[in-house]
Amino acid sequence: MDMVTKLGKENSVVIFSKTNCCMSHAVTTLIRNFGANPMIYELDQMPNGHQLEKGLKELGCDPSVPAVFMNKEFVGGSNEIMSLNIRGKLKPLLIKANAIWV
Repeated sequence: MDMVTKLGKENSVVIFSKTNCCMSHAVTTLIRNFGANPMIYELDQMPNGHQLEKGLKELGCDPSVPAVFMNKEFVGGSNEIMSLNIRGKLKPLLIKANAIWV
């Protein structure tokens, strides 16, 4: 879990993903459409991906991906991100994280 938290703090927006996960793709696309350039970690393409996935599950991510960090804090998975977007709160979070400026 420590490595997940460390990686989650390295950029204004960090997404833990898998290349074959449609929800990971949807969340990444949504965040990019706001103009953000998230750091994306594709767990299925990383040598330590299984360890990172275990750390995400310890954080409460079930399923483990997508998992989104903004402004150095864990925000949640696809349900939380989509809910924030529907309620109009995703863009302000991206601005607060200095991931977008408009």
